[in-house]
Amino acid sequence: MHDTREPLRERALLIGLERSGHDKWAVKDSLEELRELTESAGAEVIDLISQKRDRPEAATFIGSGKVQELAARCRDSGANIVIFDDDLSPAQGRNLSEVLGLNVKVIDRTELILDIFAQRARTREGKIQVELAQLQYMLPRLAGLWTHLSRQRSGVGSRGPGEQQLEVDRRRVQEKIHRLDHALEEVRKNRRVERGGRQRLHWPQVAIIGYTNSGKSTLMNELTGANVLAEDKLFATLDPTTRKLRMPNHQNILLSDTVGFLRKLPHHLIESFKATLEEVVDSDLLLHMVDVSHPQAREQIKAVEIVLKEIDAWGKPTVMALNKIDKLDEGSTLLENFCREFDHAVPISATNRTNFDELLDEIANRLSDRRVNVTLSIPHDRAKTIALVYRSGYVTSREMENGRVVLRAQIPKVLAGELTPYVVEEGS
Repeated sequence: MHDTREPLRERALLIGLERSGHDKWAVKDSLEELRELTESAGAEVIDLISQKRDRPEAATFIGSGKVQELAARCRDSGANIVIFDDDLSPAQGRNLSEVLGLNVKVIDRTELILDIFAQRARTREGKIQVELAQLQYMLPRLAGLWTHLSRQRSGVGSRGPGEQQLEVDRRRVQEKIHRLDHALEEVRKNRRVERGGRQRLHWPQVAIIGYTNSGKSTLMNELTGANVLAEDKLFATLDPTTRKLRMPNHQNILLSDTVGFLRKLPHHLIESFKATLEEVVDSDLLLHMVDVSHPQAREQIKAVEIVLKEIDAWGKPTVMALNKIDKLDEGSTLLENFCREFDHAVPISATNRTNFDELLDEIANRLSDRRVNVTLSIPHDRAKTIALVYRSGYVTSREMENGRVVLRAQIPKVLAGELTPYVVEEGS
């Protein structure tokens, strides 16, 4: 027999710390984002709770009185999960669990994001990256699973089954991390081979980046018909997708959709997803999607810039797509301010396909220095060379002269260097 009833949704209390000297609105914004993450993970948010402190309490993150208050709140509200907006140390997580009881799960922001990633991962690569990040996060926290089986003192007379089992678990986790690292390296090699095959076409690579839920997948689908999952939730898609796009000026580009960025993005995830983020590092142009209707749009832009610096992709040529202009109030000056503040910014609505021509023109302009107009004279029996010109560039005319094929074409500058023996005229 199978139980066909849907499992009850977890009921969550969200906890944030308002430190002295920090912007209290930033704490509220971060907790609101934590609410979105929690709901995206499938849990019901009961309430958002914050505490003012100069610094986190070493033992329980929040003060002991607040912990007791939290325990009572869990009993009264039926909450069975407590989520902290900052990372908890292994000791803090253990101490909080002891006070709140076995029926209340204690996790932090990183664990929540890892859980969402585990739900969203579809490809083998994505699943490997998520599992690796989870194990790296779990490893220093294993001790808390076995303290009930052994005494806390160390040395002669204090070792017991818990300590032995802990070492076994640590070794197993480390061995699995090693295997996943090896599997991920194979993924990286495959990606490099795929990327090398694409690079032989000499098409510019454009990576769509942006804060999670800014509309990247929607734009990808509308421009290329990629059929990437696009939902109004955080981290709807994790796995990168690359598609060919023919620009209005007949230039071919490779457009890649990438994982969304986030404030307080766990370091484990950045490390584990480097194979995916290589698409960003190796791109010729970044298309930065911004949800201009979001109240914290500028903070989201800064968060994306922080991640770009962490993965060494900062400073690349960028076009900013100010998305969701259809959600702005009529008469709002917000859009005008953004366009004045950021270079190469184009207002669009990915859902309504508004201003797509302007966006593609801006992308083409930023890539224009990568192409050159040439006249090529190629022996007619060099079929592969002729096919390469057609595949990588745009041929405007073709003639036959004395057994040679004369092509006038726009081609990548790199390809023009390779075809130097056949170039009879070169323009801008």
